[in-house]
Amino acid sequence: MPKVLPRQAFRGNLVGAMDATLTFLGIESSCDDTAAAVVRRLADGRAEVLSSEVEGQAVLHAAFGGVVPEIAARAHAERLDHCVERALAAAGVTLDQLDAVAVTSGPGLIGGVLSGVMLAKGIAASTGLPLLGINHLAGHALTPRLTDGLAFPYLLLLVSGGHCQFLIVRGPDSFHRLGGTIDDAPGEAFDKVAKLLGLPQPGGPPVEAEAAKGDARRFVLPRPLLDRPGCDMSFSGLKTAVLRARDALVAEKGGITLQDRADLCAGFQAAVADVLSEKTGRALEVYLAEAPPEPSLAVAGGVAANAMLRAALETVSAGLGVAFVAPPLRLCTDNAAMIAWAGIERHRMGLGSEADLTARPRWPLDSSAAPMIGSGKKGAKA
Repeated sequence: MPKVLPRQAFRGNLVGAMDATLTFLGIESSCDDTAAAVVRRLADGRAEVLSSEVEGQAVLHAAFGGVVPEIAARAHAERLDHCVERALAAAGVTLDQLDAVAVTSGPGLIGGVLSGVMLAKGIAASTGLPLLGINHLAGHALTPRLTDGLAFPYLLLLVSGGHCQFLIVRGPDSFHRLGGTIDDAPGEAFDKVAKLLGLPQPGGPPVEAEAAKGDARRFVLPRPLLDRPGCDMSFSGLKTAVLRARDALVAEKGGITLQDRADLCAGFQAAVADVLSEKTGRALEVYLAEAPPEPSLAVAGGVAANAMLRAALETVSAGLGVAFVAPPLRLCTDNAAMIAWAGIERHRMGLGSEADLTARPRWPLDSSAAPMIGSGKKGAKA
């Protein structure tokens, strides 16, 4: 095991520790996954995920058809400390061997985010470790650097349960948004379609499994906003079209068959893939106009685990001669390894400890971009 630089050797003098070995604890609790991880950056720049513990809450929310914020927050409060203990044990390190703690401090369900922030503050206060608050979306956005060492700048399609946007990632704290969803994110649409068709939550995996058995050409479903310029997307109308197709089948024959359900899932998934492919092509054109030295497209977020969507995006990238990077499936969904890595990236920028950090339900990555239409009265969520 490489020698870990003692905390006191670089705290307050981060510039002198730019090439030191760093070991960070990450904590994630923004939605319904309780997660902790230990990640190490070696002096030569290589990253090692020493442990990554994720405890889902699907069983707790199954009866409600979606995530219940109060239940999620209570579960985080009960599980986080045990999750951290398991992550440290699996990594074979103690608190004394860590260099800092990184925690998701937004955006997300405020009760869950607060649970993680308070635990991280307690650990930092009791050990004297530096504390860094991380934007959950930045964790996803920087994952390709953790897994593949991707060079800046790269184009990122962040596509998850609650978010979908194209970002030019220029640095650990520099994101330029080219477009995003103006209503439902793809992950939300997958969840709602699954609920409409009697499939379990979260909806992504069961809809993908059903689609593999279906005929995507049977139902004519819309491809929203393809007739308009730009990189913005919309999936709410597509979800509604699936609802109407289902209701038409019920009215015609009193219900839907298993094949009807598979065909609807296949048609829906194909429509999402078509929209993402077309919009990705447009975003790549804007990105390539900046003449990046190593042009790359990365995809991150839970929906990036969908094999068909990955294949469609890889085809678009290949057509434009752009390298395609997709993290391992276990690092696409919410996890704490990405939070720890984002903390390391920010730490190496010279950003100090944030003992006064607060939980933030809304936190856009690109604060200079205009809020998306569907961002709500309280401001931009992402």
